[in-house]
Amino acid sequence: MGRVRTTVWAAALGMAVAGVPVTAYAEGSAPQPPPLPPYRTADGARPVEGKPSTADAPLIEAGKTYEDTIGPGDRVYRLVLEKDGSNAYVSAVVRPPAGAKVSGSDGIEVELMTTTGRSCPAGTGRATFGYDAVPLAAAGVRWGVEDADCAPGGVYYAKVTRTSAKDSDQSPWPLELRVQREPGRGAGAATTAPSGLPTGAPSLPGTEAVGRTGGTGFNDARALGAGVWRDEMRPGQTRWYRVPLDWGQQLGLGAELSAAQVTKKFSSASGGLAVTLYNPYRGQVADKNTSYDGVQAGVTLAKTPPVDYANRFSSDREVQPVSVAGWYYVAVTMGGKVADFTEDAVPVPLTLRLEVTGTPAKAPAYQGDPAAGGFAVGADDRTAAQEGLTAPEAAEAAGTRSMMRVVAGAGFGTGGLLLAVLGGWVLLGRRGRGATSA
Repeated sequence: MGRVRTTVWAAALGMAVAGVPVTAYAEGSAPQPPPLPPYRTADGARPVEGKPSTADAPLIEAGKTYEDTIGPGDRVYRLVLEKDGSNAYVSAVVRPPAGAKVSGSDGIEVELMTTTGRSCPAGTGRATFGYDAVPLAAAGVRWGVEDADCAPGGVYYAKVTRTSAKDSDQSPWPLELRVQREPGRGAGAATTAPSGLPTGAPSLPGTEAVGRTGGTGFNDARALGAGVWRDEMRPGQTRWYRVPLDWGQQLGLGAELSAAQVTKKFSSASGGLAVTLYNPYRGQVADKNTSYDGVQAGVTLAKTPPVDYANRFSSDREVQPVSVAGWYYVAVTMGGKVADFTEDAVPVPLTLRLEVTGTPAKAPAYQGDPAAGGFAVGADDRTAAQEGLTAPEAAEAAGTRSMMRVVAGAGFGTGGLLLAVLGGWVLLGRRGRGATSA
């Protein structure tokens, strides 16, 4: 065995003070990269155990997030919906372990159906893996007015199916379920699909990049607005971001991987860079991937249609999901195969270019508040995008602002508490805009 070597005492002390563990490694061997950060589950997620039969299906409710596990096959859950014309969305996110074997036919499906076993129109969402085992989401829909069979109030079922080839990983995977409610449409809301939608290639910006570190999933995705953003990635990693899109707005998106520290010649890794766009109820809007040889790679998604309630009536699969305002999510994956010809411990620069066009339009006629279900863009959302905050950070910042208003209203003259709170808020904003990290 070679002599074990550690960093010098001063460096070790500095790292210990910073709260970073000091790693020892054998002389002559390369340092092992730290493990990739795991998917952050939703705060307050409730445990639930789906059943293979509707007879014992557990109840899931709007406005709540649940945690379960799923192996190949079905999990069934029960919903009780009101006859108020509202729409229900059930999303499922599967999280395979890093390096799990998957095939292009493996994936997840969510189906919303009646007690007679009839699937609601447009009620089934599907998603399949590309080249890597990464968090994957799909969503099922129940529209409360558009179909007579799914309009009545009462019991419905959400069936989540995990498909898996025989030679793929068969172990149970963590499953995150989220139930969202959109109010029914009011008088004057659209009932037919739009025509002549302006789409096509975006005009991506070329300004100086600003550092923003992506999250591990939907729950800690980093907020972005229009502009150029810089991050870094390692093989097998997925970075998550969120962009607020209001009614009438469009999103253009491009992602680039710069040169890596190549360790040996390799023609390219299929799926070396993959980008997926999700809507506010976690349904897929678009996805695209390209190979990467360690030198340069880029992916550009077609510009989305303007966010429009009427898009849900379209037969185009890339138009239909862009039918609600709110946070749209961007997942960027660097393929695990890239580790075969690059230095895994050295992150690769990632550049995101975002174009948001269109003046926010008036929301469609609703019978209630769509913001309660996550289908609106408010002032706090725009602030989060400007400051680059994750949802937990944005909630903390909103609480701080509320406290400041209370203190100011109480008329405290010393100013000490106000200064302390303000200082904490400023630091929080800086953390959101801070330098990227692995």
